[in-house]
Amino acid sequence: MKIVGRTHELDQIMACLEAGRNILLEGPVGVGKTRLAIDAAEKLKRDVYRIDGDGRYSEQKISGWFDPPTVIKVGYSEKSFVPGPLVSAMREGGILFINEMNRLPEGVQNVLLPAIDEKKIQLPKLGEISAKKGFSVIATQNPKEFVATSHLSEAILDRFELIALDYQSAEEESEIVKQTVKSDEIVTAAVWIARLTRNHEKIRRGASIRAAQSIGEIAEALMKRKQDFSQAILAAALLALPTRIELEQSGDSGTERDAESKSIIEQITARVMESIRTNRIDDLKKKT
Repeated sequence: MKIVGRTHELDQIMACLEAGRNILLEGPVGVGKTRLAIDAAEKLKRDVYRIDGDGRYSEQKISGWFDPPTVIKVGYSEKSFVPGPLVSAMREGGILFINEMNRLPEGVQNVLLPAIDEKKIQLPKLGEISAKKGFSVIATQNPKEFVATSHLSEAILDRFELIALDYQSAEEESEIVKQTVKSDEIVTAAVWIARLTRNHEKIRRGASIRAAQSIGEIAEALMKRKQDFSQAILAAALLALPTRIELEQSGDSGTERDAESKSIIEQITARVMESIRTNRIDDLKKKT
């Protein structure tokens, strides 16, 4: 899928990379952080070496390790060393892309510091690795209030330029969904259902454009199976949204929360469908 909009943000990323800087893209899930990073790297013809933030990710995994069977044969040398994504990106002058960096353990963040700051790292038994021209780091992070994220250290943050991303306009989100959904009416319904989850008083984390895409694609498939428009949209929303929204915390049991989630999705869908039926979509725009 092609990028819709984001011209300003892409220009910022390109300028930072051309200046040899490192970039931290911050924004909620589904706003295109990864796609922007990859697209910028492709435009500059730089290889991308990706890692995904995980609390179990180790220092050895990011930098590299020695292969035990080869070490037995030739000892600790370049031939027995298996480079990790950080070393590979440094040696090739590529881009190390770190998805959700604020999920990485502190020890892994510390390994990154000399590579980012001095363009060099020291590897035991191998020596110094220097970065080739073109090496940069693009990292993403979800907002700090998201579950399972941690704060990045001041030392790490001081080495990055911050580009904040938020949800796009309804018009741009519609253009994104239209890349895979043919019906304009379904696109409108899907986009506005997703958008209304983002400012609902009982929803802590709303749905991204991915949810709108899923609603649209499922609804089209259901209509091919002879469901009418309203039934297909509601069924698609009930399939696509439960895993993509997070309700405000309460003491309710799992069953009660599932029922509450279903009720909220039904209410939002009914509101959007009524706006489409009465041709009053503009009323939804005033409240988002």
